[in-house]
Amino acid sequence: MAQQASPRGTFLEIAAAVKAQIKADPEMLRLPPAADLMQAHGVSRGVVLRAFGVLQKEGVAEPEPGGRWRVVRAGERTDRRPLEDRIAAIIMDDGLPVGAAFPSASVLAERFGVSRPTVTKALDKLEAAGVLASGGQGRVRTVRALPIREERS
Repeated sequence: MAQQASPRGTFLEIAAAVKAQIKADPEMLRLPPAADLMQAHGVSRGVVLRAFGVLQKEGVAEPEPGGRWRVVRAGERTDRRPLEDRIAAIIMDDGLPVGAAFPSASVLAERFGVSRPTVTKALDKLEAAGVLASGGQGRVRTVRALPIREERS
């Protein structure tokens, strides 16, 4: 009977290989897709996800919406608030008064590095909360009310 390689510890080897890749490429922003790692190492998706879990525990990577993983560099701060909260903060940060025109979904998508449909969902939540007035198709959204910032202890 032929000797088979033990899958035990394979995820640690994959995590070490990805860490080496991150260290070698300072411009790397995202981890390779799980499918690429599965093919390169001949392992299942579960093994790759365990490797990603190791990288997350070590603070090297974190999951993003959409199933991708981003590289976390030392000293880098990440805003973990929901997108609608970050968009609402624009009103206060940029000093937009009630009635002022609000940036378009395209501008916001580029600013936050997300897709336009994702921004549109966040803007819809802000409209439902009464912070923004709906612009309708081809019309500019406006600030309806200043957002209330909740203080957390």
